[in-house]
Amino acid sequence: MTFGRITLIVFSIVLLLSISCKEAIQTPVIDEAPHFALSDTTSATKTIMGPTVIDLAPPPLSQFIRRIFQDSQGSLWMGTNGDGVIRYNGTSVDYFSLDESFNGEAVRAILEDKNGTIWFGTNRGLVSYDLNATTSRSKPTFKNYAEAQGLTANNIWSMLLDSKGTLWIGALSGINTYDGTTFTPFPLPETSVDNSRGVSSTTIVHSIMEDTKGQLWFASNGGAFIWDGNTLDTLSTKDGLAGNNVNDMLEDRTGNIWFATHHKGVSRYDGTKFTNFTTDGAITGEEVWSLFEDSKGNIWFPAENAGVYKYDGNSFTNYNENDGLQSNAIQTIYEDATGTIWLGGYQGLSRLKGDKIIPVTESGPWKD
Repeated sequence: MTFGRITLIVFSIVLLLSISCKEAIQTPVIDEAPHFALSDTTSATKTIMGPTVIDLAPPPLSQFIRRIFQDSQGSLWMGTNGDGVIRYNGTSVDYFSLDESFNGEAVRAILEDKNGTIWFGTNRGLVSYDLNATTSRSKPTFKNYAEAQGLTANNIWSMLLDSKGTLWIGALSGINTYDGTTFTPFPLPETSVDNSRGVSSTTIVHSIMEDTKGQLWFASNGGAFIWDGNTLDTLSTKDGLAGNNVNDMLEDRTGNIWFATHHKGVSRYDGTKFTNFTTDGAITGEEVWSLFEDSKGNIWFPAENAGVYKYDGNSFTNYNENDGLQSNAIQTIYEDATGTIWLGGYQGLSRLKGDKIIPVTESGPWKD
């Protein structure tokens, strides 16, 4: 064998080893962005090139939790952004989605009626579950409603059970009411498409609320529509509201109406004038998804990249990643029957104990 051929073989081996090592270094991994912006879509990760990292921490219940609700039997239900609905019944965690005959991957609204039926608003339609038919430890039997059952708006974003027992369903294509037998469209004026969002339309209704006067409020991309049973009125930036793209509304125990907007933060309306906390500089975080009043009268809401705020009537307290939140992209806040505050969003579920935030995975800790 000539010296030249030996040299060529050695060079080839070195080159192959170099390429192999380079490819090993470029193994794709998941980058969990600490300030992931809230999205209307089901994906919350991105792939980057870098060294392989092994994370031994328990995975979150779901990558994104959108809604939290406790039923009359004490079970906690968590609507996710791609894994269907999760139930914790006090002893076990169960997942329900398409394979379990639950018609939805994204669950954006959960409520229970006076008869013990739970209603779920999903990206595929309406789902019901009769608590009286099984125990909290049994496998649920779900009933699904879509176009074939008369529902004309399948991509659901909000629900309300009003004081008369009518179920109001807000969807991408508008409003339906359900009286237990028939679905009926309820027309609202068209607004504008919010092109900054992953999902939007001229008829989407993000939230529905009934106030103490019996008026219904509908959150839209054009402010809030108000229906008193006879006439339809509107509150918008023309009246002093910080932004027209409204995600949620809440009437507090003193009669103030709160608005969570998608681009201008939080506003409060006392019936005469607006106080715009975010644009006035009292708090940060312009994208606000939800509002919640706890049993003590505190108002809670998440704000994009700022974590969670609690307002006690005088001042704001902020909870963020520095206090134990897995991320500052929280979307929903809920208080259960024991007074525990639950937080759901990107990177799953947490609960608040005093001023300490505790991440909760499938293995817990669900309670102290």
